Parts: sequence; structure tokens; C-alpha cells
Amino acid sequence: MFGGLATAPVNSPHLRKSGSRAVVSDFGDEVGNDVEEDFLQTEANGVKNSSTTMSTVDIMPSPVLLWRFKVLLFFIWGFICCKVGWDSVMRMSADLRDLFLYEAFLYYNPLLLVTMMVWLWGVNLWVFAQSNVNYVKIFDLDQDHLTHREVWKAISFSDFFLADILTSMAKVFSDLERSVCRMVHRQVATIAWFEADSVCGSHSVAIPLVLVLPYLFRLFQCLRQYKDTREKTALFNALKYSTAVPVIFLSALKYHVLPGSWTNFYRPLWLLSSVLNSLYSFYWDITRDWDLSCFTRIFKFNRPHLCSYLFHGRRWVYVWVIGSNLILRCTWTYKLSAHLRHNYLTVFAITVLEMLRRFQWAFFRVENEWNKMNSKSNIQLSEKDNTNEEAQSLISNDHNV
Repeated sequence: MFGGLATAPVNSPHLRKSGSRAVVSDFGDEVGNDVEEDFLQTEANGVKNSSTTMSTVDIMPSPVLLWRFKVLLFFIWGFICCKVGWDSVMRMSADLRDLFLYEAFLYYNPLLLVTMMVWLWGVNLWVFAQSNVNYVKIFDLDQDHLTHREVWKAISFSDFFLADILTSMAKVFSDLERSVCRMVHRQVATIAWFEADSVCGSHSVAIPLVLVLPYLFRLFQCLRQYKDTREKTALFNALKYSTAVPVIFLSALKYHVLPGSWTNFYRPLWLLSSVLNSLYSFYWDITRDWDLSCFTRIFKFNRPHLCSYLFHGRRWVYVWVIGSNLILRCTWTYKLSAHLRHNYLTVFAITVLEMLRRFQWAFFRVENEWNKMNSKSNIQLSEKDNTNEEAQSLISNDHNV
């Protein structure tokens, strides 16, 4: 058993048959064949994947086409909804239709105005991107988020800018307050729902309080800015926002004083405060917020564009911007007056015009800030170059000595 010869099986890979190659060669051939088959299979898979990728790229439409298709679907959907809603309203009786339109206007006009303001801000950002205005740097969007303690220690340009926009939306906040008030008290719209005979009517104390809140926020920002920088300009800016407070509260006094006192004393004061607020705000827009540096970058697009051709460097644009800003500043006090709120369509139209005024104001305000940032960076670079030149001159003098 132990001394005999061990017999290997005939099909053993370790046996070498007569006329065959060496065992090592057989093993190498097997490995080579496996590698070659793997390579061919990998190459085939690569060709298949590349062809699949190319076919997928060919099938996918361009992003611009997809965006246009989505916009078209949105407008079609909006038209269908408006058509169905209008047909349903027209089937109502005359009295029920009036009540429904009053109620719908009360609840939905604030949402419509907010949507309009957001859309206009999107147009602002598009123009900034086309004209190489780095709004990300201006609004500090590339910085890390501050902690809950650091937020109250730093006030940036974005905070001022947002507060200014909120002052233009004071009427929207007031309408939202009235809508919530009516839902809480379960009031039904009547023909006299703008009058002072209801809990949520024009005599409500909440209306002037909500109207004045954005101006108070901006006023406190200016005071905080003066505390941090000791610049007197911040105090004059705070004075501008404080002039809106008498306009709001003097108008609200109509429903809390005698008619004779209102006509002879409070109404002249209201008119005087309205004129002062309008002219002061207009002066500040032209000389401080814009600094008369209109269109140095705005509407000067990198690529040829119709907006750049129509607006950039045109004299009529200066006249339009300054003139429309003056007129809309004067009409804006109409919206801040509670005793004029019964003319709800007029107030709604003036609110829309104020948002358009703020829309064009944003272009020049951001451009002015961008120019200031560029001038500061240029001054810092020149100072740095001067310092380097002085250091090099000192080093050369030392070597000469």
C-alpha cells in the first residue's frame, strides 16, 4: 500500500500526453484565453454603454426648450382655470356675484401682490446676471450662515435691502391682517365691508400698527447702523423713515375724532406730513440710494440684447426713472392712509405701481452698492501696490548700502 506506485487519473491536468505541450504552457494558454475573453467582453460592454449614452443624449431635449414648454403649459393651465372660474361667477345672481367678488378680492389680492413682487425680483436677478453684477457677493450669499447669536450682531446690505422692500409691501401686510381678522370673527362680506362699522373695518387699531411695522424695522436698522459706525448719514436716513409714522397715524385718527376736528386740524397735518415724507424719500432715492450713477453697468449686457439696446445710456431713461419715482412717491402716501381705503380698486392699483417703482429702484440701488464695492477694492489694491513698492525700494536701498 505505501510502497506501491501511485497512479494518477487519466484526466489529470498534471499529466503530459505524448505530443502535447508543456503543462505550464497549457496553464498560460488558459489564463491568456480568459483575459482575452474578458477584454473582448469589456470592450463590447463599453461600446454598448457609449452607444446607449449617445442615444440618450440624442433623445434628451435642450433645457431652453423644456423651460419654454413648461411656461406654455402654465399659461394654458392658468387660462383654463380663469375661464372656468369666470363662467361660474357669471352664472350667479347680481347680489351674490358682488359679495363673492368682494370676498375674493379681499383674500386673494395680497397673495397676488406677493407673487408679483417675487416674480419682479426674479427679473432683477436675471438682469444682474446678464450685466455681470455680482449680486451673490453684494448680498453675501456666498458666506457661511451666521449662528443665532451672530445674526443680531451684524447688519449687512441685504438686511437693509429686504427691509426697504417690506416698506413697499406694507399695504399687503395690512390686507393679510384684515383677511385673518375676518376669518377669525367669521364675518361675511357686505357692500360696506370697507367701512368702520365692523370689527375688522377701517377703524381697527390693528391696521395702522401693521402699516407702520416695516418702517419701524427700517428705522431701528438705521439707529443700529449709527451705533456701529457713528455715521451721521444713518441718522438722516432714520429721520426719513420716521416721517412715515405721522402719515399713518394721523390718517387713522379720522375714525376716532370729531369730524370738525379732523377737517380743521388733523387733515392739514396729514397733508403736510404726506408732502414731507414724499419729498424727503424722493430726495434720498436720487442722492443717496442711487447716487445718480444710473446705467453704468445695468442693462449693459455681455451679449447683444434688445433690453441693452433700448435702455443702456439713453437719456429718456433718466427722465423716466426720476419723474416716475417722484410721482409714485407722492401717490404712495395715499396707500398709507386708512381713511382712503374704501377706494379699494384705486388703492390696489397704487400698490401695484409702488411695486413697479421698487422694481426699478432695485436696479440702481444694487448697482450703486456694486460700484462702491469696486471702488473700495480698487483703493485697497492701489494701497497694497504702494506698500509693495515701498518695501521693494527699502530692500534695494539696503542692498546698495
